[in-house]
Parts: sequence; structure tokens; C-alpha cells
Amino acid sequence: MTAETRNTLNRRLFMGGAATVLTAAALPASAQSTFGTEADTPLDGPVRNNLSGFRMLNWQDYFPNTKNGVILADLQSRAVHYWSEDLSIYKLYPSSVPISEELTRRGTTEVIQKVENPTWRPTKDQKRLHPDWPDVVPGGSPDNPLGVRALYLSWPAYRVHGTHDTRKIGRRSSGGCIGLYNEHILELYSLAKVGTQVRLL
Repeated sequence: MTAETRNTLNRRLFMGGAATVLTAAALPASAQSTFGTEADTPLDGPVRNNLSGFRMLNWQDYFPNTKNGVILADLQSRAVHYWSEDLSIYKLYPSSVPISEELTRRGTTEVIQKVENPTWRPTKDQKRLHPDWPDVVPGGSPDNPLGVRALYLSWPAYRVHGTHDTRKIGRRSSGGCIGLYNEHILELYSLAKVGTQVRLL
């Protein structure tokens, strides 16, 4: 291969990669949610799409095995990794992460329940801070902060769930949970099962 051919290929690869990033950055933003996903997150100003600075991780560094599949939520790069039990499927999704260290929990847990169109209820602290918020938002509502699907974890009140407010993805914007685009939680929901191992780091 000549130097000229290599330079042409490198330029094409670079342009193709740039086009992929620009296409991802142009994902449409949904209408604002009336209620915060889990925390009162000020998101005033123009709607911006956010991409996570993904880093590649190996499941072997965090799990002893892939029994029932594994979900790794990387809070640093704001991304969720999924590996199937037989390692034939690997997925990587941008995510929202907890808004502060006080609301962040790290460690190993598992999926204990899968819920379609989950019902959302504000916590006591959220209700105290926002008495105008409703006591409950039924599943399927376009304003439901949990989106279209939720994976409930063994830690009380912690979930991996969808969100209609796409501005939250790629940001510190939750009260502890991990949020995904609705189309991504639909896919992850179909892959994960009760018993899927989960680690937040």
C-alpha cells in the first residue's frame, strides 16, 4: 500500500468517524418533562444533546462471571455497558447519572424486577421541596420521569430506567438512578432478566 493510499484511507476513516459523531449529536430532543426525573435539576436555557465520553471496559475487571448477563454502569463516562451471558451480545448506551456524590451509590447489585410503563412517585424529600408535584404519575404518561421501562435493582429506590427528557442523558441529572433514552431502555429491557448482575462504578 502506498503512502498516498494510506493517507486517503486515513482521511476517509476520520471523516466517517466525524460524521458518526455529528449524527449522534443531532439526535432529537424530546419535550421537557413537567417533573424532575429524580432530582430537581435546573436545565434552563437552550436544549442541548449530550454525548458521553465513552471508555471501553472489560466485564472481567468487574464481575466474576456473566451468569444471567451483566450490566455495568460507568458513572465517570456516563455510559451503560451490557454483556449477555454467552457474550454473543454487547451493548453500550449513553446515560444520565446521579447529580451529586451524596446521591450516588456504587457497588454490585442485581435486577430484581422488570416493569413496563412504571408508575412514578416522588420521594418524601422531593415532595417536601416541590409540594406542587403530583403524588403519583401513572405509567404510560408522557410526563412519567421513569420513561417506558424500568429495571428495579436490589437496592431500594434504585433503577435503570428510561426518560422522555433526553436533555438529561450524558449529564449528572438524577437522584441516584441511571437513565437511558427510551429506545435504549426498550432494548436493554428485552435483553436483561431478573437476576442480571449490575455494578455501578
